[in-house]
Amino acid sequence: MFVSRSMTQKVVTISKDADIIEAKELMEQHQIRHLPVIEPDGLLIGMITDRDLRSALPATFFKTENPAEKMPVVPSIKVKEIMTQNLVTLSPMDTIQDALLLIQKTLVGALPVVDNKGNLKGIVSVRDLLRAFINVLGIGQPGTLLGILVEEKIGQLKKIVDIITEEKISFGSVLVARYWEEGKRAVFPYLLTNNVVTVKKKLRDNGYTLLDPMEWYLDQLPKTEPKNAATS
Repeated sequence: MFVSRSMTQKVVTISKDADIIEAKELMEQHQIRHLPVIEPDGLLIGMITDRDLRSALPATFFKTENPAEKMPVVPSIKVKEIMTQNLVTLSPMDTIQDALLLIQKTLVGALPVVDNKGNLKGIVSVRDLLRAFINVLGIGQPGTLLGILVEEKIGQLKKIVDIITEEKISFGSVLVARYWEEGKRAVFPYLLTNNVVTVKKKLRDNGYTLLDPMEWYLDQLPKTEPKNAATS
């Protein structure tokens, strides 16, 4: 799935010469945390975030609950003075997998999407990616997630699919993940039914080990306790 199909296209933006108070008001009004900074022709030149604002403004700007309470006077600061430049960006033809890996690598909450001229076309946030993967995995529909331990060899997935479809059960998705044992894989079919007793029995009868998806985790923790550092 391309980023262009999942990104937010109607992006709220701001000028580099705007005051950061205006940036704060825009973020609050639209309930966003990232504000691309563009030139009049649409060229992306920076990004300002709520974290940037918190670093530049007094804490009282974010703690005042009484509208009648007088706000502190702060010197005028332009967006261009605190915005992040030299941004990491995506192309509309990048995939959501590319976006997910890049967000994980850069530790940012959103990435701007630009064309080959650097003009802003959209923005992809973690929320956009979550929505996209919910769609891809089909987990927005009622159903049941199974966990199956299989040998890492050709034909295993087809056997599982055949067993399940013989029971006239439809798939929402199938996720294949690494397992913490050499030569093994974990297969997670999301089935569009809550009646899985028969198919579970059939899988076991065919020699498959069922995993509890609620007890399985993506990242393996160390199996041994780290040694204590030597002390003098």
